[in-house]
Amino acid sequence: MKRSRGFTLVELLISMVLGLVIVGGVIGAMLSNKRTYRSNEGLSQVQESARTAFELLAHDVRQADGNGCASSARTANVLTAGALWWQNWFGVTGYDSTQADPAVAIGTAVGERVAGTDSIRIQSMEGTGLAVALHNPTTYRVDINPATPSDFVAGDILVICSFDHATIFQASAVAGTSTVFHDNSAGTPGNCSRGLGFPTDCSTATGAVYTFPQNSQIGRLTAVDWYVGNNGRAAEGGRSLYRRRLGVGGAEVTEEVVAGITDMQMRFRATGNDAIFPDASAVPDWSVVSSVLVTITALSSETNASTSLGVNSGRVSRSFNYLVSLRNRLP
Repeated sequence: MKRSRGFTLVELLISMVLGLVIVGGVIGAMLSNKRTYRSNEGLSQVQESARTAFELLAHDVRQADGNGCASSARTANVLTAGALWWQNWFGVTGYDSTQADPAVAIGTAVGERVAGTDSIRIQSMEGTGLAVALHNPTTYRVDINPATPSDFVAGDILVICSFDHATIFQASAVAGTSTVFHDNSAGTPGNCSRGLGFPTDCSTATGAVYTFPQNSQIGRLTAVDWYVGNNGRAAEGGRSLYRRRLGVGGAEVTEEVVAGITDMQMRFRATGNDAIFPDASAVPDWSVVSSVLVTITALSSETNASTSLGVNSGRVSRSFNYLVSLRNRLP
């Protein structure tokens, strides 16, 4: 009679332990791969956010203080005096984290600037402008080359320039796609006079008369303010890069541009002083600022990049530096 054979209790226990070790190793590898994937995904997200933010912000900074005639140093302004943040020519101005920016208030409401972050205002002519075919100051009329029709509307804030000077004014009326008028008007803010000469004369309705020659340039005034604002989505980090800009018809528009930008700090370099990059509060003369060093901090929207329960609650956060030169102020 044959004896029955099988596994002893010790052998079974050893097999179970070995099996648990193998299963545990497989689970550990899966969890490690998952954490690596989440970390890489979060890092890719912050890199993409920073890349987009720098690309759009740098485009405006490069064009600061420019027009199609390289005459921004002599800029007349016939807009009726007021407190609108964009109506006086400044080219570029930065605001330190402790300084108030007239374009946007510091606060906690959606679209308001986050306390402790820097901001920057920029002005220029939109693009390189359109060619002027004829300017008649007597009838305060500017005819644009019909080969390059405009999309101007009444109320637009425009810049017209020659190599002598540039002038900011509001279109009192627009006829078709090729005629703009600059009558003194009671718009918002309106023109103090019809004259587009330099320097500005608002003492009479006629003002400083000047005829812009053929092939002068005309275009919308670009005025933008970049800042970090509250987006109202706390589950995604709560902050975004915003832009407040002067839009069609003189209307102001606030836009959320890139989500996940939690901080922006800036330092500035003046022409002839390459060794010093002061904060905005220490810049003595904005007319000679030629470069901006921007530091942006981006935060991933997902909270599963790690098991951290700290300030970022599992989010990936990175800071990036970018140096931008103002093309219109390069020596």
